[in-house]
Amino acid sequence: MRTLRIPVAGGLHVVADELGEPGAPSVILGHGGGQTRHSWDRAGHELSEAGYHVINYDLLGHGESDWEPDGNYSLARRAADLSCVAEHARGPVAYVGASLGGLSAMAAACAGTVPDAIVLVDVVAQLAPEGVERIISFMTASPDGFATLGEVADAIAAYYPDRPRPERLDGLRKNLREGADGRFRWHWDPRFLSGGRDHGDIARMLDGAAWTETVPTLLVRGMKSDIVTDEGVADLARRINRLEIADIGDAGHMVAGDRNDLFNAAVLAFLRHVMPPARVKAG
Repeated sequence: MRTLRIPVAGGLHVVADELGEPGAPSVILGHGGGQTRHSWDRAGHELSEAGYHVINYDLLGHGESDWEPDGNYSLARRAADLSCVAEHARGPVAYVGASLGGLSAMAAACAGTVPDAIVLVDVVAQLAPEGVERIISFMTASPDGFATLGEVADAIAAYYPDRPRPERLDGLRKNLREGADGRFRWHWDPRFLSGGRDHGDIARMLDGAAWTETVPTLLVRGMKSDIVTDEGVADLARRINRLEIADIGDAGHMVAGDRNDLFNAAVLAFLRHVMPPARVKAG
């Protein structure tokens, strides 16, 4: 695995992990809002082992990537960033995006950086407002951070009651930054919540976008999600001609975290069909 610092507009950089052979068909992984690239760690390794070149990046304002000085985290900015990341793909490329990463993928395609395939992870053009507000409420609930990792684990357990509270807490550090005051805060710029709330514009962007007629697209939906509804799925199917749907039972909005095995299997099956990987060397 190699770590890249990819230049984007404004003299800023996004940080990415690169796995696999650069000449192989590429898969660019974009995480959800408030997450980091580490949410894709297992998926990234499985994709590279299957013969894909993987670029797993921290969205601007998240993880180790730079923060936008003016707080501009619009979808247009996200699309431009993803276009810069896509320049590191030498052949066919697929975007795999969860939530905000999926919106960024669609926005990039609408802006002209069209991939060979797209995987949308529990995100559609018409998101359920109640679910969106629930996420935002969780993300803004502790502006002063947490005194201990145990407090972080308690907050996550309260938000995800169906997911067991982790016994080992060190893994949480990947999603946190420790301040000079010794308190833990989420590893993202809080301004992305106010400077990037134009997700409703994606429906307008999709209208008339040529790629929606030709690019094979998979929607991986968590059946317990409060973000994606049946109405949202039907609306997306009307907008994207070559849409396939994989429903993952016992999974909420964080599909890959809830049922990683089923998620990876669905994504790999789709990609192998629409964008076959390079031949993996024996031994």
